[in-house]
Amino acid sequence: MNTFLDQKRWQDKVLLNGWQAADSTAAVIDKATGEQIGSIGIASAATVAKAAAVARAAQPGWFTMPYEERAAIFRKAARLVEENFDELATWIMRESGAIRPKADVELKAAIGILHESAGMPTEPQGLMLPSNSGRMSFARRVPHGVVGVIAPFNFPLILAIRAVSPALATGNCVLLKPDTRTAVVGGVLIARIFEEAGLPPGVLSMLPGGADAGSMLCTDPNVAMVAFTGSTNVGRTVGELCGRHLKKVSLELGGKNSMVVLDDADIDLAAGCAAFGAWLHQGQICMATGRILVHESIADSLIQNLVEKANHLPVGDPMSGTVALGPIISDGQLKQIDSIVKDSVAAGAQLLAGGIHDKLFYRPTVLGNVKPGMRAFDEEIFGPVAAVVTFRNDDEAVELANATEYGLSAAVISRSVGRALALGNRLNTGLLHINDQTVADEPHVPFGGRGASGNGGRVGGPANWEEFTQWQWVTIKDVPPNYPF
Repeated sequence: MNTFLDQKRWQDKVLLNGWQAADSTAAVIDKATGEQIGSIGIASAATVAKAAAVARAAQPGWFTMPYEERAAIFRKAARLVEENFDELATWIMRESGAIRPKADVELKAAIGILHESAGMPTEPQGLMLPSNSGRMSFARRVPHGVVGVIAPFNFPLILAIRAVSPALATGNCVLLKPDTRTAVVGGVLIARIFEEAGLPPGVLSMLPGGADAGSMLCTDPNVAMVAFTGSTNVGRTVGELCGRHLKKVSLELGGKNSMVVLDDADIDLAAGCAAFGAWLHQGQICMATGRILVHESIADSLIQNLVEKANHLPVGDPMSGTVALGPIISDGQLKQIDSIVKDSVAAGAQLLAGGIHDKLFYRPTVLGNVKPGMRAFDEEIFGPVAAVVTFRNDDEAVELANATEYGLSAAVISRSVGRALALGNRLNTGLLHINDQTVADEPHVPFGGRGASGNGGRVGGPANWEEFTQWQWVTIKDVPPNYPF
């Protein structure tokens, strides 16, 4: 039976002017069962350099293709996702450990991003500027040329295609390096939909690889920009390399996001928001609710509610269709989560639920009495841990929420929208949600953080033109002037 992601086409290969044998290979693993379900090609630094040269040569032709033809490719790509929805969802579930609703969210977002990109070629791409008589002056947006995209494992489809698609739509060629742990849904899937949609060869290369491949993206002279999503530590290295080579770089990094629950909040609603924000996709989200800051007068009730949820949420293989949490992505990540929880308990935090695991299945966890200086307060956990911190008044809540180098997402829960917004306006964050939790994104909104959560860049909606193009000033005169030299 032929399938859209038929492995005979891409197994042990990379996409570079068509599917080609890779320098080496790696197993594709079902994260819940440990079963090998495929094999991907791994690109070396030399292959990345070759792809960059191919992309640079292909870019002028792609940019000058009639805009109606370019737009049609994105519309067809969106239809292909819709037509193969169930097959693609199964791959997301198995390769990334996602439950079906999370897989559906990724696919629906990808469809939305592709439709947004389809509209970009017909959007205004410049400004007429004032000028003296006899001269036309305007500024236009032009593509960088070749854009490298380095994507992570946690939302592998969204966090790759949200950069790949608008970068292509604005006339760039793209080199995509997905995380090797999720290279099918973060790389092969995207390569296949654009291949079938009619994207010309060489315009998109798909190159899973290690640190050497990532370094080459940051240093190769044919790559003009790098869009990186991942950990803050790796992001610092990417930013340093790109800066040294005078490349534009967009960094979307980690977060230690606070949800502030004020004393007038509806406790049941607040607990539901906190649980969802802390435990969705096993907490492996940059926007995850990393701290639950709750007024001391309602803390006990909120904690009791969270503990009840933690003790009843089923954990296991997402393919069963009966679980709320799937597996952690790897043994190394699980050990990191467990270490933070145990160190925080040793420092005085209270383990109220969870804190245990079976293989890669970590139970939803509730920590009480969390304070500054504990790892659960200070560090991004990237696991299903609800760290509860109490405060006495609004000023202390603001102080605690801002006690971090990160600045990605924040939330405030209150029956008074005015009070919640007034508090939220004082938080150092790129995203702010009133009466909701911290995890949210949509295809048409500018998304990004500040501080250790990123370099202030944004992707999505109007921000895509800012990120993936640069200004060019143009003047036109009917006749060259007669200068006195």
